[in-house]
Amino acid sequence: MSADVVYYGGQVHTLDGRQPTVQAVAARGGRVVATGTLEDLRGLITPSTRLHDLAGAVAVPGLNDAHVHVWKVGQLQTTSLDLRGLTSLDDVYRRVQERAATLAPGQWLVGRGWNEALLGGRPAVAALDAASPRNPLLLTRTCAHIHVLNSEALRRAGVTADTAAPAGGEIDFAGGLLYETAFGLALRVLPTPAQADLEGWILAGLQHLARRGLTSVTDPAVDAPLYAAYRALDAAGRLPIRVNLLYMRRPDGESATYPLPERHHSAFLRCDSVKFFADGGLSGATAALSVPYRNVEPESRGFLRFDTDDLYALALEAQRAGFRIGTHAIGDVAMDQVLGVYRRLHRDTPAGETPIRHRIEHFGLAEPRHLQLARELGVHAVPQAIFLHELRGNFLRYLPDPYLPRTYNLRAMLDAGLNVALSSDGPVVREVSPLVGLQAAVQEPMTPGAGLTPLEALRAYTVGGALAQGDDDNRGRLRPGHWADLTVLNGDPLTHPAPGELQVLGTVVAAREVNAPIDARPA
Repeated sequence: MSADVVYYGGQVHTLDGRQPTVQAVAARGGRVVATGTLEDLRGLITPSTRLHDLAGAVAVPGLNDAHVHVWKVGQLQTTSLDLRGLTSLDDVYRRVQERAATLAPGQWLVGRGWNEALLGGRPAVAALDAASPRNPLLLTRTCAHIHVLNSEALRRAGVTADTAAPAGGEIDFAGGLLYETAFGLALRVLPTPAQADLEGWILAGLQHLARRGLTSVTDPAVDAPLYAAYRALDAAGRLPIRVNLLYMRRPDGESATYPLPERHHSAFLRCDSVKFFADGGLSGATAALSVPYRNVEPESRGFLRFDTDDLYALALEAQRAGFRIGTHAIGDVAMDQVLGVYRRLHRDTPAGETPIRHRIEHFGLAEPRHLQLARELGVHAVPQAIFLHELRGNFLRYLPDPYLPRTYNLRAMLDAGLNVALSSDGPVVREVSPLVGLQAAVQEPMTPGAGLTPLEALRAYTVGGALAQGDDDNRGRLRPGHWADLTVLNGDPLTHPAPGELQVLGTVVAAREVNAPIDARPA
């Protein structure tokens, strides 16, 4: 047997306990066939073998983002107005005015990323009307759980002071705000993107993520048109990195339920999971808590988006059809609900069958009892360490003090025996870099002692995601038989004092460079 390609001349962390650190990796047909020293691999090298000199760089198994909204990342890279990181309302209004000037009258102006904790308040309807007088406007908060509309957009959506909010949502007509499921009222009148638009946003998002060293991701909220776009790209061989999909069952503001999707498994696209939203977001004070938030008027404990029996019935249907389930749950009330449903699903597993290990997306405010039950049920936790870096001010602003020690407490999750798959939830945050997320997981816990070791964080960005997505027999480690997916860095994330500052030198998928200046030469 010969190798198609050999990477050598660097330090390679395989995360394989049999050979944790090597100097060379050989691949054939897009999969690893051997690891070791270059001398160990000499017998696999022929005149046609490509040799890639890492030139002292450090390679790790391809990094994975277990929860990132790919097409929304791409939309902000291309067509949507990006408001993330702005620190004044005047800047928001100025950006809106500049974008509105480029649009035809009546054309929708869509943007995302405002954060009242940075801006000193929420965008005002009157100011938005002045900035966008000819165009309906919808600006989504950075968390995507709250949306502000100008008067024309409210009119088109049919929202008045007398409009009743759907279950699991709320309307603040005077403030132009739609919370949670009430977004469905606006969604009905927004222009429907063509498949070409969706494909363009997907590709822009994936290319952006590949430049940050990601070789695989999970897009955690996909509907039928988006699924069709992904499948078309996969059929054409155009997906640059690997994608796992969570298919939505219930759209915002609707009582109708999407049917279960057709399963799809290829080397670059996987869909065998479904998605539910149990509550809102933590940074915007809409996650479902058992006590009121601080600094929120009128008093609020967030939103629970599902009736428990309804959620259970939909989840049971999916489980009986063999689907994994990923449920967004952050607040303690939502965690109670979802873990209770998962416990019922676990008990409903027919005798002799191995229970499906479901996921909880975010897992933000888990108490010890939640951790214990999640461990008993084999639940995968999919939190976002990067929130501790970018959204810490929101947590301190809104959360009662007793909640702070358990806010995204990654240490408690690992110590409880959970599989942790780290992610960004981009574009909720500006920085979708897994390296910045790794640094946050290690160095920026909400309370001292709750951080991870660098190795634990790296595992959560590789092995953890592979386990949560059902691909642990293909990726997460660099070992014979696994896909030859690597992320090449200019330093060692296990020893560098600021791994978030490391540069991605190459993103390698199936032994092909999708974003890499790595030297390649014939043998």
